[in-house]
Amino acid sequence: MSTQAPTRTPWLLLLAASSILMVTMGVRQTSGLLIDPIHAATGLGIAQISFSLAIGQFVWGAVQPLFGALADQRGPLPVLVGGGLLLAIGLFAATLLPGAWGLNLSFGLLLAAGAGAGSFSVLIGATAWRIPAQKRSMAAGIINAGGSLGQFLFAPLVQLLLSAFGWVKALYALAVIVLLSLPLAWPLRKRAPRTVGTDDGEALRPQLQRALRNRSYWCLHLGFFTCGVHIAFLVTHLPGEIALCGLSPSVASVSIALIGLFNVAGSLIIGALGERFRMKWLLFWMYLSRAVLIAVYLVSPPTPMTFYVFAAVLGFTWLATVPPTAGLVGKLFGPRHMGTLFGLTLLSHQIGAFFGAWLGGVALEYGGDYSWMWYADMALAAAAALVNLPIREAPLRRQLATG
Repeated sequence: MSTQAPTRTPWLLLLAASSILMVTMGVRQTSGLLIDPIHAATGLGIAQISFSLAIGQFVWGAVQPLFGALADQRGPLPVLVGGGLLLAIGLFAATLLPGAWGLNLSFGLLLAAGAGAGSFSVLIGATAWRIPAQKRSMAAGIINAGGSLGQFLFAPLVQLLLSAFGWVKALYALAVIVLLSLPLAWPLRKRAPRTVGTDDGEALRPQLQRALRNRSYWCLHLGFFTCGVHIAFLVTHLPGEIALCGLSPSVASVSIALIGLFNVAGSLIIGALGERFRMKWLLFWMYLSRAVLIAVYLVSPPTPMTFYVFAAVLGFTWLATVPPTAGLVGKLFGPRHMGTLFGLTLLSHQIGAFFGAWLGGVALEYGGDYSWMWYADMALAAAAALVNLPIREAPLRRQLATG
């Protein structure tokens, strides 16, 4: 197998990867729309449903390095197909086991693990070794934009299905969509050769040990942890916040769709900027902008337009943190074990996401609103901005020379 550095961008592979992420993230990122229908139909408390979704946030992150490593070693195809089957089974199981333990199993384990197998670590890892080093941030942005497009498309779709058929048939429809997407995995079937880029012969264990001794790598983990709290709190509980303001459920679905739509632009722009500016500064400004945005939201009137503007501005940075984070992992350690090393940062993200999804439900059930979570979220966004500053990223000119 050739070990020559790639010189062309494989657009077909990026399209396949972004399409897979569109489906898996479209299903995951609209789960907050299901809380009220499941609560009304089953009588389960908001905190319990939030806890099931919080388990799912953690499991989605926990499987990222495992599936990433498996894809690095065995190839992405079995991981992506197996994950799609698990995701569909989880959607079906939720309708058959609607109690507390049933939701923990379906949404918390099966659905989340399946979505994790078709997510960032596997998809970015499957394409990174075929892309020139200086283009990997841009490529990650394109893949990430697929996930955001899924959120934009699936939010109104899920709301329409819920209104027309109820939550059970809505989940059946989503399961069918997932099964129909399985052939998209075929173009990504090849695994990375053992000699790629600058980390040619290094096995996983010594590179993992090197990564765990690297301060910059831990800074990425800490920043991504706080990002996870922020993202999961909002995607899970923004519909509840809108309901507390006495607004229609359609405002929630439009807001979630706007987040996805504007993050398509954000992912592409931030991914492209990663070729021209240091990625740690892109992360700093994105996280800081979130803290400012929350502060502005808290003093704004609770109108539909407020939520639409909030969603649009927030959406620009929503998951646009993924391209520079993945790009920094690739620049620090090379593409050979990208699925594993970036998967570990996603695990940190999802540990934070567990707390964001769960504590949001606890705040509502015991405090009557989300006030203290908004203040905590604002503080964590500011902390995430600061923690990226110590990252030791080589000057751009030297990166391009050595990439």
